Amino acid sequence: MIRVGTAGWSIPRAVADRFPTEGSGLQRYAARFSFAEINTSFYRPHQRKTYERWAATTPDGFRFAVKLPKAITHEARLIGGEAILERFLDEMAGLGAKRGPVLIQLPPSLVFEPAVAEPFLTLLRDRYDGDTALEPRHASWFKADADAMLVRFRIARVAADPARTSAAVLSGGFAGFSYHRLHGSPVMYRSAYGPERVAALAATLIAEARPAWVVFDNTTLGHAADDALMLADRLGAAALP
Repeated sequence: MIRVGTAGWSIPRAVADRFPTEGSGLQRYAARFSFAEINTSFYRPHQRKTYERWAATTPDGFRFAVKLPKAITHEARLIGGEAILERFLDEMAGLGAKRGPVLIQLPPSLVFEPAVAEPFLTLLRDRYDGDTALEPRHASWFKADADAMLVRFRIARVAADPARTSAAVLSGGFAGFSYHRLHGSPVMYRSAYGPERVAALAATLIAEARPAWVVFDNTTLGHAADDALMLADRLGAAALP
C-alpha cells in the first residue's frame, strides 16, 4: 500500500486536464490521489465540522495526514502544550475513518533531549494511538538513542528531501510504515523532481515492501501535483487508489 499525494490539494493549471472538471477542488483532487497532507493545521486550528466536511466530500478510501500545530512544536518546543494537543486531537477526530498519520515537524534548532522528548511522546500516546510520523531537523535526532525512543513509541521518522544530514534521507524509527516528504531540491518548495528522480523514488518505495505515504511539498511553482501524478503512474498497481 503506497499512498501518493501533495501538501494541500491545489490543482495547478498545467495539470488541470488530468483531473475531473466537476466538483470542488478537493473532490477533483481526490479523484486522482489517495491522500492529502493538511498543513494549515500547523498554523491555525480548524473547527471539527471543517474536518467532517472534508471527510464527507472524499471517497471511502481517501485519507488525510494532519500536521501538528506549531504552537506545540515551535513555540512550546514540546514542553507542556497539553490543552493545545487535546484540542487538536478533538478537532481532527472529525475526519473519522479518513484520518491518516499525524505529522510532527520539529524546528531545526530543537535538539533531542530525552527529558523533553519522552514526556511529550508519553503525553501524545496517552491520548492518541494512531500512526504518527516525525520530521526532525537537528542531527541529534538521527542517533541511536533517539531512534530507539521513536521505535518504543511507534513513531516513524520521516525520510526527507532535501536532507539536512545524510541519515535524514532514510526512514527511521518505527518500521511499520514509512513517510516521505519531498520539499523540492535543489531549491526547496520550487524545484521539480522530474522523471529520473521520480523513477528512483518509485524503485525505493517498492524495495521497502511496506506501507508508505509520499507527499510532494514542492508546491510554490506548481510542481508537486505533476511529480505526484508521475510517481503514481510509475508505481502503477502498487499505489492507491
